[in-house]
Amino acid sequence: MTLAPEPTRVLVVGCGNLLRGDDAAGPVLVRMLADRDLPAGVRLIDGGTAGMDIAFAMRGVPTVVIVDASRVGVEPGTIHRVPGEELVDLRPPDGNLHSFRWDQALGFAQWLLADEYPGDVTVWLVEGQSFEHGAPLSAPVQAALDRIADQVVAQLPEQMAGSGT
Repeated sequence: MTLAPEPTRVLVVGCGNLLRGDDAAGPVLVRMLADRDLPAGVRLIDGGTAGMDIAFAMRGVPTVVIVDASRVGVEPGTIHRVPGEELVDLRPPDGNLHSFRWDQALGFAQWLLADEYPGDVTVWLVEGQSFEHGAPLSAPVQAALDRIADQVVAQLPEQMAGSGT
């Protein structure tokens, strides 16, 4: 007898490049969460820089959490939590589909998935300090990721309950 896998209720996607200092924030967070005791139905993806894959992975998933580094000029380690309701009118890329960002992936997914687009999307952005090739994750970004990981895990019971489990 083969058991069907638990359907994905919460998808956590870490975006970024592990080889470019603080740009690794998203993939590092996914690795941090993989070391925690998460409930069945939570799926972790190292989205790297593959926006197209992210769009397809969201199909039919009620809750999506995206984590990435930002570079807007504020204090390194500053956390920006952006609820999906604020992410309106996202447009898919009009050029190379292999190099688009998470926001373009969301726009593409809204168009592609239509009714199967997640009802609950949250984006966590961490202001980076260094994006140099080969640089380690900076201390302010690591501290911010620790806080984000705690908050993501704390919100899972509510997200799992709200997604029909």
